[in-house]
This record gives sequence, structure tokens and C-alpha cells, in this order.
Amino acid sequence: MPSATTAPPTSLIQDKIRLRMEARRRRQALALAQPAAVAGEIAASNLLAALNFPSGSIVSAYWPMGSEFDTRPLIHRLHASGCLIGLPVIVAKGEPLIFRRWVPETRFIPGGFNTQVPGTDEPEVVPERLIVPLLAFDSAGFRLGYGGGFYDRTLAKLRLLRPVIAIGVAYAGQEVASVPRADYDQPLDWLATETFTRRARPPQ
Repeated sequence: MPSATTAPPTSLIQDKIRLRMEARRRRQALALAQPAAVAGEIAASNLLAALNFPSGSIVSAYWPMGSEFDTRPLIHRLHASGCLIGLPVIVAKGEPLIFRRWVPETRFIPGGFNTQVPGTDEPEVVPERLIVPLLAFDSAGFRLGYGGGFYDRTLAKLRLLRPVIAIGVAYAGQEVASVPRADYDQPLDWLATETFTRRARPPQ
């Protein structure tokens, strides 16, 4: 996310715009080819077999919209195992996200960008592990988001406070050779799909 005085190069912005258009089409095709609930259940099993989520840990996730990879199977399994779940809430443009607690009885209210978010009666939580949405990812753990910079700001803020683990969840077919990135782009630590779960491989 650029600072007030440092804008990203025009070429980088254009590269990301082009890739977003292509990645949206690709994800839509992947979502049509495989039932979202099936892919989400397989990815949840893959991730939980590879990475331990201790009971009582605070995990943020997201409630899927459109062709986004379905995280609901993972959310329900983490909640059943004793994890505290938070869902993202947009506070304002240019600001990090906050997270409000989710339980099966949670009632949603409209949020920004056509999202549905937990109501203000749910307490705010600070996650230790974050399940992150994306349009595309590469093997180094860099993700292409939607262009608002919300997760980059959020991860940058949280990583200043304590170690956190960021996990990108997606269809395996959303992987690309390289995601265009700037210095402010925050990498993921793990990648979880319907065919694999692995640590991100930082560039040498």
C-alpha cells in the first residue's frame, strides 16, 4: 500500500489491473467447474492436516462472495475445534481491517463493498492466524487482491505487534508464475488449495 508521498509505478498498477481482469475470469471458470462446497471441504482437510490450530487460538477468515473460494467448511471446523473466529470489517478507505467475532448464531449486517459482516454487538478480536482471500497467488506467497490494500495494511500492522501466520486459500488453478508486487505488498506464509497445502517459498 503506497504512502501518501510514494505512489506505485504506473507500469505496476497497469500490470495488476490486467492480471486482476484475467484472474477474475479464471476464478469464475474454476468455481463453475467444481462445486465450491466440495473444494472448500477438501482444502479445509488439507490445511488442518498440515498446520496445527490450537484450541483457543484466534483465527480470522472471510465469508465468501461470488466466485471466492468457499471458506465456510474451514470456519465451521475451526470453530468446532475450539478456535475463536473473527470476520473482517472495513472501517474506512485506506485503513486496516478490524475483525469481529463470529459464532454460528451471528447475525450479519451490510458492510462495505457489498460484504456482509458481523453486527456491532459482536466483540472485536485480534487474529493470530489469518485466512486471506485472493484473486491470484505465486509460489513465493505474494497475492493479488482486489486493489484496496486492506489486507496489506492489516498484515503490516499486525506483524509489528507480534508474529502472525497469513494463509491464502484458493483454487490451485489460481496460481500464476509471478504476482506483480511492490515493497508494501505483504506475503503469505502458507498456501492452501483443493489439491495441496504448502509453505510459501520466499524468493531467493
